[in-house]
Amino acid sequence: MQQSLNYPYPPIFWVDSSASSPWASPGSVFPCPSSAPGRPGQGRPPPPPPPPPPTLPPRPPPPLPPLPLPPLKKRRDHSTGLCLLVMFFMVLVALVGLGLGMFQLFHLQKELAELRESTSQRQTASSLEKQIGHPHPPSEKRELRKVAHLTGKPSSRSIPLEWEDTYGIALVSGVKYKKGSLVINDTGLYFVYSKVYFRGQSCNNQPLNHKVYMRNSRYPQDLVLMEGKMMNYCTTGQMWARSSYLGAVFNLTSADHLYVNVSELSLVNFEESKTFFGLYKL
Repeated sequence: MQQSLNYPYPPIFWVDSSASSPWASPGSVFPCPSSAPGRPGQGRPPPPPPPPPPTLPPRPPPPLPPLPLPPLKKRRDHSTGLCLLVMFFMVLVALVGLGLGMFQLFHLQKELAELRESTSQRQTASSLEKQIGHPHPPSEKRELRKVAHLTGKPSSRSIPLEWEDTYGIALVSGVKYKKGSLVINDTGLYFVYSKVYFRGQSCNNQPLNHKVYMRNSRYPQDLVLMEGKMMNYCTTGQMWARSSYLGAVFNLTSADHLYVNVSELSLVNFEESKTFFGLYKL
C-alpha cells in the first residue's frame, strides 16, 4: 500500500560541519530536493509568513482627579457648623446665667442669715430689758403739721366764699376753719393757694375778680394778699369756662384770718376738683 506524498515539506539544508569559516564554500551546502519523492518535477509551495511580533497591552489611562463637592453639600456643611456654633453660645449663656443665679442666691442666703442674727440679738436685748425692768425711752411727740385744704361748697351764697372742711378730699390740721376763713394758730411761713373755676352759658366779657384777703386786729382794714383779674376771656354769645389760680408764700402770725372773695358768685363752679382754697406751713 503506497502513502500519498502530496503535502508540502519545508526546505532542508545540509551543512558541512568540518568547515572552519562561517562562510562555507558552495560545494559544502546541499539543498534538499524540491520535489517530493515519488513525484518528480512537482514544486513545493512557499513557506508561510512569520508570525507577527507580540504586541504589548495598552497602558491604562491616568486616574481622573476627584470631582468637586456639589454646592448643596457645602451649604449643608456650612449650616451644620453654624448651628453648632449657635448651640455652643446658647449653652455658654445658660451656664453664665446659672452661675449668676447661684451667686445671687448665695448672697441672699448670707443676708438672710445676718438679718436673722440681728433680729435674734434685738429680741435677746429686749427680753433682758424686760427682766431688768429698764424703762423704754419716752417717745418724742410728733409736731402736728399745719395744713388745710378746703373745697367748693355749692350752698355758698354769700361773700366771702364758704368752703367744705369735712367731707370729700377736704382736710384741716393744725389750723382752724371759721365762717369761710382759715385762722392761723402758729406764726411762721405758709404757702397759701386758691383756685376758682368760672363758667357761663353765654359770654358778656364782664371783668372777673378773684382775691385772697387777710384780716387781723392789728390792721385797720383787710389786706389783699393775692389778686387775679380776667377780661376779654370769651367770645360774646357763646358758652365759656375759665379758671383763676393764685399761690404765694407769706409770713403769717397767730390769729390771722384768710378768706377768698370773687366778683361774680353766680358764675363759680363749686366742684371740689375745680374750686378750692388751702395752705400749709413750710
